Amino acid sequence: MDPLRTLWETFFDWESMREALPEMITVGLPNTLILAVTAALLGSALGIVLAVAGISRTRWLRWPARVYTDVFRGLPAAATILLIGVGLAPLGMQVWGPNPYPLGILALSLIASAYIGEIFRSGIQSVEATQLEAARALGFSWGEAMRRVVIPQGIRRILPAWVNQLIALIKDSSLVYFLGLLASQRELFRIGQDYAANTGNQSALLLAGLFYLALTVPLTHVVNWIDGRLRHGRPATGPADDDPDDLDLALPGAAGGNQR
Repeated sequence: MDPLRTLWETFFDWESMREALPEMITVGLPNTLILAVTAALLGSALGIVLAVAGISRTRWLRWPARVYTDVFRGLPAAATILLIGVGLAPLGMQVWGPNPYPLGILALSLIASAYIGEIFRSGIQSVEATQLEAARALGFSWGEAMRRVVIPQGIRRILPAWVNQLIALIKDSSLVYFLGLLASQRELFRIGQDYAANTGNQSALLLAGLFYLALTVPLTHVVNWIDGRLRHGRPATGPADDDPDDLDLALPGAAGGNQR
C-alpha cells in the first residue's frame, strides 16, 4: 500500500490545491484562454489564405503554401515556440519590450494556421464542383465564386474540425512557459508548476490538469453536437416539419377532393 499512499499524498493534497486555486482562476485561466482563442483567430485568418493558395492553379502560390504547411506541421510545437520566442526576441525587444507574450501567441498562431489551413482546404474541396461552375455561369469571377459561394459552404463543413483544433491549442498553450512569462502572464500549467516547485507536492499540477479537462471536455461534446446537426439537420418537432403533401392528405375532405 506504500506506493498508493505515496501517489495519494503527492497528487491529492487538498490543501495544496486550495492554495493554488485562486491564482489559477484569476491569472492562469484567463491567460490560457487568451493564448488559445487569440491563436485560433489569427491562425484561422492565415489558414484561409493558405487554403486558397494551396488550391490555386498558380504554382508560385501553391508551392509556398505547401512548404509552409509541411514545415509547421512537421516541427514539434515546443521547437516552434522556442524558434519564434528566442529567435525573434531581439525584434520583440525593439517593438514591445521584454515581453515574450506576443511571441508566444505568434508561435501558436503559426502552428495553428498550418493545421487550420489544411482543414479549410479539405472543406473547400469537399464542396461539389458544380457549385463553382454554377457561380461562374452566373457571371462571377473565380475569386468572387470562391469567396461568396464555395468558401462559406466549406467553412460550415469544417466547424467540428476547427473546434478540435481549438482544443489542441488550449493544451499547447502550456508550452509557452518555455519563454519565461511574467508572473501576471502565467497560464494554468506554469502556475501549477510553480506551486509544485515551491511546495514539493504535485497536487497543483493535477489541479491544472483538471482545469484543462473542464475546458476541453465540454468543447468535445460541442463538436459532437455540431457534427450531428450538420450531418442530420434539425430533428422534426411537429407538423410544420412534415411533407406538405402528407399534410394535404391529412386534411378533412382532402381524400375526397382528389376523387373524380
